[in-house]
Amino acid sequence: MISASPFASTTRRDFFTGLATMAGAVSPSAAAAESLAVRHEFQEPAQRIPLNTDSDVIVCGAGPAGVSAAITAARAGAKVRLFEAHGSLGGVWTSSLLGYLLDFDKPGFNQELVRRLRERDAICGGGMNGLSYHPEEMKLLLEELCSAAGVKIQLHTRVSAAHREGGSLRTIVTESKSGRQAWRAAVFIDTTGDGDLGAQAGCDFEIGKQKECPCQPMTMYALIVVKDAAAIADFIHPTGNDGRHVGPKAFRETLARAGVTPSYGNACLFPIKENLVLLMANHEYGVNATDAAQVSEATLRARSEVHGIVRGLRKLGGPWDGVQIVATPEQIGIRDGRRIRGRYVLSKEDLVAGTRQEDAVVRAKFPVDIHALSAEDNRKAGYGNGGVKMKPYDIPLRALIARDVDGLMMAGRCISGDFIAHASYRVTGNAVAMGEAAGAVAAIAAQSNRRPHEVEWSEARPVLDRTHAWT
Repeated sequence: MISASPFASTTRRDFFTGLATMAGAVSPSAAAAESLAVRHEFQEPAQRIPLNTDSDVIVCGAGPAGVSAAITAARAGAKVRLFEAHGSLGGVWTSSLLGYLLDFDKPGFNQELVRRLRERDAICGGGMNGLSYHPEEMKLLLEELCSAAGVKIQLHTRVSAAHREGGSLRTIVTESKSGRQAWRAAVFIDTTGDGDLGAQAGCDFEIGKQKECPCQPMTMYALIVVKDAAAIADFIHPTGNDGRHVGPKAFRETLARAGVTPSYGNACLFPIKENLVLLMANHEYGVNATDAAQVSEATLRARSEVHGIVRGLRKLGGPWDGVQIVATPEQIGIRDGRRIRGRYVLSKEDLVAGTRQEDAVVRAKFPVDIHALSAEDNRKAGYGNGGVKMKPYDIPLRALIARDVDGLMMAGRCISGDFIAHASYRVTGNAVAMGEAAGAVAAIAAQSNRRPHEVEWSEARPVLDRTHAWT
């Protein structure tokens, strides 16, 4: 297992010394400063920062799992704050322009979301699975739902530190244009995708296939506009299927005619609305999502490739004449981040056996989906199942509760599981259901002065029923 940085495991004494007793910045002595410089380290001066205590539940990360958790907890009567690093709600749906709803045929908030998107004429495809949607409508809808539920939203804000008292997470510190701010709550939910909060709180975690990668590749999507989507209908991925990203052979042949060899072997287009379509053709291999320099380099490479692909298509003329990029994402799409160790670890064996759980929060049905781990692998196949034939399996509540820190839950792709299981449960239909479960349990725990692992799943089910009826 990988342990979090020692700087994340601040003791109670250190915390109160730093936040409550320091009258101003304290500089290290000249000798200490010189010693730190030799080691290429810097000792950050302690400082007083404002502390907010008006929340029952704090949700960190406003992707599919985060917004679902925040809305559910607020509808259940908890006072909820939701922090998001980017400028909109939705995470991979919006900031990363995913454009596709995978393993979405589930009860609860999944159903509500699809219904409301249909009411706005912002979704393509029938049924509940393999649907594409308009990212801008998704942003607005999520904002409206959070506001209606009473969730307090703070955008452009990252969690930068977590502090425990004894074995419980009690306070987090955020960074934003407002500077450093401290926030206290009864329960915290890590929906950062990459498990940032869990790592900062001192939880054990894994990344990728072998503790510290290789990881599944990142992908940069792009919204593009064509002059007539009907004229390229044969090149567009059909909606309403099992959600697989398999581009029609005709599109791959078109890319070859354009002199383009995408880094993703199964390049495809998805319908969004009228002449607006979504391009998926990029893979960035061997990138650790927790390394900012690596992610930055991958982002620059990816954006350059996407623009090159569109320029190549435009040169073909005909139905591709005038094709333009409308937008590339604020955040490159990340498949593999930290998996925080919970009170249960979902495993490959659970998928093979189709394991049922007494505290099942959702039944996952999406197959193992491992995108090629290297450019060489991509030449053989864009993705595969790792030789694992899965059966529908249950995700238990215990996999959403941190093992090493009390008062901390996870939802989305950073829950507790191995590399193979993660390659199935990481899709957004499951993330939504996990977020709902975490939100309900967190609300109960906060309002009854208990910790999440002391709440029985049987207590949360009626709460979920009420929050669904609330709509």
